[in-house]
Amino acid sequence: MKAAVLREFGQPLTIEDVELDGPGPDEVRLRVLASGLCHSDYHVLTGDLPGVRLPAVLGHEAAGLVEAIGANVHHVKPGDLVTTCLSAFCGECRECQTGHTYLCDAPPWRPADCPSGSHISRGGETIFAGAGLGGFAEEMVVNRRAVVRMPDGVSPTAAALMGCAVLTGVGSVLNGAKVEPGSTVAVIGCGGVGLNVVQGARIAGASKIIAVDLKPAKLEIAKEFGATDAVLAGPDAVAEVVEMTGGGVDYAFEVIGLASTMRDAFAMLRKRGAAVLIGIARAGAELTVPIAPFAFKEARIMSSLMGSAAFQLFLPKLADYYLAGSLKIDELASDKIALSEINEAYGRMAAGEVTRNVILF
Repeated sequence: MKAAVLREFGQPLTIEDVELDGPGPDEVRLRVLASGLCHSDYHVLTGDLPGVRLPAVLGHEAAGLVEAIGANVHHVKPGDLVTTCLSAFCGECRECQTGHTYLCDAPPWRPADCPSGSHISRGGETIFAGAGLGGFAEEMVVNRRAVVRMPDGVSPTAAALMGCAVLTGVGSVLNGAKVEPGSTVAVIGCGGVGLNVVQGARIAGASKIIAVDLKPAKLEIAKEFGATDAVLAGPDAVAEVVEMTGGGVDYAFEVIGLASTMRDAFAMLRKRGAAVLIGIARAGAELTVPIAPFAFKEARIMSSLMGSAAFQLFLPKLADYYLAGSLKIDELASDKIALSEINEAYGRMAAGEVTRNVILF
């Protein structure tokens, strides 16, 4: 099969012919239909997020058809359309036992019965699957606790994007912040995840949803997804948001991963407001904010990881929203590309030119 392989941080991916074995016990083999390009993988490509073993096949926002299942797999069968998620869980640690599977202490990312630690190889060389998935390839072998079946009517593109962008964005609103009806919301960064924060706020019943971005075109797209107002990012953005809300927003979501925009989110808050940090910052980055608001405004800073959701339960709910017409997901895919175009697509993402690239196999 063909796969995009990362052999050196900061260098382009190479399209290679590789071998894939499996599935073993507790595993599912998929023929990949669609795979989204997430900014988190871009951070890995550039070396901003270290710790990935090379060479590696990245890609964690994928959907495909089940080709085969190993022993102990009962919730999916060959022919099912499934979504993969990097929130694979062990089911036994304290976080799993308390319902926080997305914070699992021991995610089953590497095959238990595979000495090399990966099912992917090339001429005897081990190639690792990023986060135990490896969605930038024509096929995948993943743990059974990394997939969920999609209902009939869900497109492969929508199924793929639900695995990260939609899950993260909508979930941060409904599960993480638990935004109340009538609340005011600001969303800093209107890419693939940010647009889903906008959608989540709309579903939650927010009265005002302010989109903030450097790109006027993205602000217009945000309005199509539910934003009631738009503010062009810049030195006056915080003051503009505070003025138009009469003192600040109840919730400000930061979906970029920069300390400067995280501070902006904090500064946009009204009394007892919450800044919700979603964007992934480069390793070692630090955040400083003024102390006084903590004492005099009771402002809060919180994070939301992978939508603060047990994905195997939340993804079917998102599929219901999609099938009912409440969630725009296919519309998120501004570019649909071939695997061979992946490096150029990441270049367009880095330039802020797209909402989401999706590889169609």
